[in-house]
Amino acid sequence: MSDTTDNRPEGNDNSHQNNSAANGAVPASPQPESTTPAAPRYDAPPVPTRSPASAAAAWPPPAAGAAPQQPFAQHPGYASAPSGATSPTGQAFGPAATDAHPTLAMPSSTSTAPRKKGSAPRIAALLVAAALVGGGAGLGGTYAGLNLWGGSSSSVASGPQAITVNNPDSVNNTSAVAAKVVPSVVTISATAGQSGGTGSGVILSQDGYVLTNTHVVTLDGQSGSAKISVTTSDGKVYAATVVGTDPTYDLAVIKLDNASGLTPIEWADSSKLNVGDNAIAIGAPLDLPNTVTTGIVSALNRSIQVASSAAPSDGSDQQQDQGQGGESPFRFDFGQGEQQQSTNQTIKIAVIQTDAAINPGNSGGALVDNQGKLIGINVAIASAGGSSSGGQSGNIGVGFSIPSDIAKRVSQEIIDNGSASHGLLGASVQDAASIQGATTTGAYIADVSSGGAAQAAGLQKGDVITKFNGIPITNSIDLTAQVRALAAGSKAEVTYNRGNQEKTAEVTLGSMPTS
Repeated sequence: MSDTTDNRPEGNDNSHQNNSAANGAVPASPQPESTTPAAPRYDAPPVPTRSPASAAAAWPPPAAGAAPQQPFAQHPGYASAPSGATSPTGQAFGPAATDAHPTLAMPSSTSTAPRKKGSAPRIAALLVAAALVGGGAGLGGTYAGLNLWGGSSSSVASGPQAITVNNPDSVNNTSAVAAKVVPSVVTISATAGQSGGTGSGVILSQDGYVLTNTHVVTLDGQSGSAKISVTTSDGKVYAATVVGTDPTYDLAVIKLDNASGLTPIEWADSSKLNVGDNAIAIGAPLDLPNTVTTGIVSALNRSIQVASSAAPSDGSDQQQDQGQGGESPFRFDFGQGEQQQSTNQTIKIAVIQTDAAINPGNSGGALVDNQGKLIGINVAIASAGGSSSGGQSGNIGVGFSIPSDIAKRVSQEIIDNGSASHGLLGASVQDAASIQGATTTGAYIADVSSGGAAQAAGLQKGDVITKFNGIPITNSIDLTAQVRALAAGSKAEVTYNRGNQEKTAEVTLGSMPTS
């Protein structure tokens, strides 16, 4: 709908005319008959009180030999009736009610007066992309009781309108982004026996490929054959199958059964992010679908270590125990609440840190920029306490997302091959700061594997790696996470200290074993 009143045909508001004659009132003074032919009227057909000549001028007959026209078709201000219709209809809204005024279509650009410039062109563009129509239209809804639905084909489930825009003329950027992105985010339910949980996912293709986390679809490694149910923002429920999982980076791709016409997410380049950029998280925290939270990018090139029962055993590139004690404050944001089992296995992943509220159930959902493009897949949260506290705390302003550049590569490899590859350095590392006499932070090489990538590049025991492809390395987790982010066979530049000298080397990464 237009946000100005300049698009109405000028001089056509005649609703006040002829009322006095219809009611038997006498005009104050006679009006001279105009010598100018009356202009065609677009707001209503001629009324009986008009003279035949005046009516004929307003509604001229078709030219000789012309094909019959549908009602109002000759007037650009009205929506034409579909072929075969027996009564006037509005193209966007279906059959019109009897005796109702015809539905106005959006005026064409050739007959529209110049629009007033808006104060937020980016918001307007996002609203167009989200296809906002009308004032109070709920943009998406979903049914929350996911565990009750399954089946091999889609079914319609009515639910509350979770994203509502009551006044499209007065929205902010977050409203516009939500309207655009919510149709590309789904709620996922996984069940296996007596265990179950919920998470989120983002749509990759119109035919139903969806990206989420491994821990969502496997209940953190408890089941390799969990029953997956997916609810889209418009309330349709699909059964889904797992295409492939990538426990190394906690990513997974599922495929919705018999899906079509879905709205894929739009990718952003996460390598171009800046600290302080706006970030919007969309998902289903605490089983509340289509929830939108906002914040900023708090940190980039952050690396975290997360306990994962599904973590693969690679047998190399080990982070040696430095005897620091304590447990990691980072863990997956389980939609089912408390983590189901404890494990000593961990994964190291490079993440975007954000203060946009991420809570249990946001896992696998979208972190987007202020244009509605995907910058990350929400994966983990920080807790002020430990898992031993008997529960999982909610958002404390420290959440983590897998950068879109990594997620895009891994998801495409899973779709193409059923699995994804990861780089292997061929070295055992530990925190340089833990070494006696250390003068810098970094990843200290405790050992190199014979024939591995590190040895081939000339790296030696005792070297301290301080940068990897230009990204600062402050500890062993940083290095492992950055190496794993790349595909097997990738080339990378390594900056390291040997003695008092800084050196660089090009490393061609090996391939991490898949099991």
